[in-house]
Amino acid sequence: MDNVDQPHQPVRDLFFGRDDAEHDFADGLLRRGFQRTLAYEAALHGRKSLVIGRKGSGKSAICAQLANGGLYPGPTAEIMPDSAAGDEIRRFDLQGITSDTAKSLIWRYLFAVQAARYVVEHAQARHGRSLRQPAPIRALREFLRTNGEEHEARLTDQLMRGTSRLQSATLSLKMFGVEASVQTGHGTVGPGSEGAHAMRQLDALEAGVRAAQGALDCATAGHPPLLILVDQLELVWQADPDSHALVTGLLLASKHLARIYESSVRCVLFIRSDIYDTLNFADGDKFRGEEMHIAWTSQALRDLALARASLSLRRQLTHEQLWGDVFPTAIRGEPTADYLERHSLPRPRDAIQFLTLCRDVAWERGHATVRESDVLAATKRFSRWKLEDLAREYNVGFPFLRQVFALFENGDHRVPRDAFGARFAAIHADLHEAYSAYTEHLTPQAVVAALFAIGFLGVRRGDGIAYAGSTSLPVQLYEDDLHVHPCFRPALNCGEGMMAGASAADRPVSAFISSGTHTSFLRNVTVTDAGFTVDRHVRLNEEVDRVIQRLLRHVARSGLSGSVREDTSLALLALHRREFAHAGDGESVGALMRSAVSLLETLADHLTSEGYGNETVTLRLADEARRLERVLGGAVGGGDSDSSG
Repeated sequence: MDNVDQPHQPVRDLFFGRDDAEHDFADGLLRRGFQRTLAYEAALHGRKSLVIGRKGSGKSAICAQLANGGLYPGPTAEIMPDSAAGDEIRRFDLQGITSDTAKSLIWRYLFAVQAARYVVEHAQARHGRSLRQPAPIRALREFLRTNGEEHEARLTDQLMRGTSRLQSATLSLKMFGVEASVQTGHGTVGPGSEGAHAMRQLDALEAGVRAAQGALDCATAGHPPLLILVDQLELVWQADPDSHALVTGLLLASKHLARIYESSVRCVLFIRSDIYDTLNFADGDKFRGEEMHIAWTSQALRDLALARASLSLRRQLTHEQLWGDVFPTAIRGEPTADYLERHSLPRPRDAIQFLTLCRDVAWERGHATVRESDVLAATKRFSRWKLEDLAREYNVGFPFLRQVFALFENGDHRVPRDAFGARFAAIHADLHEAYSAYTEHLTPQAVVAALFAIGFLGVRRGDGIAYAGSTSLPVQLYEDDLHVHPCFRPALNCGEGMMAGASAADRPVSAFISSGTHTSFLRNVTVTDAGFTVDRHVRLNEEVDRVIQRLLRHVARSGLSGSVREDTSLALLALHRREFAHAGDGESVGALMRSAVSLLETLADHLTSEGYGNETVTLRLADEARRLERVLGGAVGGGDSDSSG
């Protein structure tokens, strides 16, 4: 093994990994340099099924390691929805059940198909000695063949098949002894709601999977269970009720999977913490025991850096060698590891990016090792990256971040709360005009709480500064001593004593709204999620729009005659035009909703008089009218009173 103090150029070969787990795993560094955290161990051994963490905290790395790392002894199946797949799930609704429950059914379908494929393949590979396989295995193979699920397909295509068949009750289940009873509309269904039919179909499919599993008796043979991994939900999250139902439905389906498949199938979900924290549904307390929140200690991040540096340099380094030979010992008198930690957020992606940037700057300058000047130059560039990334990460919930960030530019990193209030007052009217949907909640107190929650601001507590991630206690109203996180100070050009807090209120509004030399990039930030709640009149308008869109889809697949279907659609489209015309009028939204309720009730009565009283679209019109009445009265989404009931 080479000695580090021999003539060498470590910067040339130094590599800490890629920004994303997929490429990192393909390069081999994640596989060889993976840190086996508590969250990974809990997921690997089945102690936890819900891995929660901020963006960049290593969720996808754990998922990739479980799927391809070779340590899980059984088969795995990854489900990673993209935007097209997310749209299919968001649009999926069933008359007679809530949106959360409807979305859980399509997830159950995906899980059942994955389990069915695995059982059929496993039966052939591990139980194929007999000439004739058991009847339940043959039935399951026939189900996959008949319904076009025999081979792996794009998730969007699978969802399109599943949603269509569950809505029309046309899953072929004859091989399980299940027959539909009455022909109506576009599908073969019996009496009852769409939701009831879909549940019966899924119950039959899941019973068929369980029967096949029982015939193989894998538990007795010691065969490990199928592990289903669901990741990348942030790609389909839009911070609306349908996204809420999509994720809540996934949680409900995972709980159902654990109950019905017992030890033969396991599921692990990877969810961003800001998404998980917005969920509000009746059964939320039942998942507490399944939660595993990813938290990275200072030592764990240093071990990660050491492991990856050692692998790339092909020699086992010590911490002293990494922070003394490869990197400088200190930066402006502060130990280098402490300096890097203080100027980044405590998560692997940030650590990897900062270390890589230090290496790149040194390489660009022709240095054999990373020097103090390289780290200082990298600090400024990294700070700009992270401010951009923070705006992108939280733009759906906080679309006004770039204007708020500008309030801290060219000032002291320490900002008393009253000084921030004065700065905020200078742009308050402009923010309300630019983001009129948020006027009820755009207050200095709410913005400070948001900036603390996303890690931009810290507060003094005792002898230190507390930042989100180091504490679970949110910022309190009496906490007045605010501090910009060191990670973002270089990008905003803020530091010690650069501007007295009281003078900030005297700066012109344009100084905050327009971007200067240090924050010009903020003008172009187009950005994902936490959340300010939009104003009530905006929420009500959006709810009417969602109801109309759902009903139009329902009418299109209904059994109404051509002319009746057209008349019903035209009436709904007229309501949609009226809703669009008054979209920004807060005073008329209540009247609009009452008009919508009246129209839906009238349409339901008319269809009943035309002989369509038992048609699911008629029942759906009445359901949606009652739902809008509840929403107008103050009911909120989620649980049993959610967005697509």
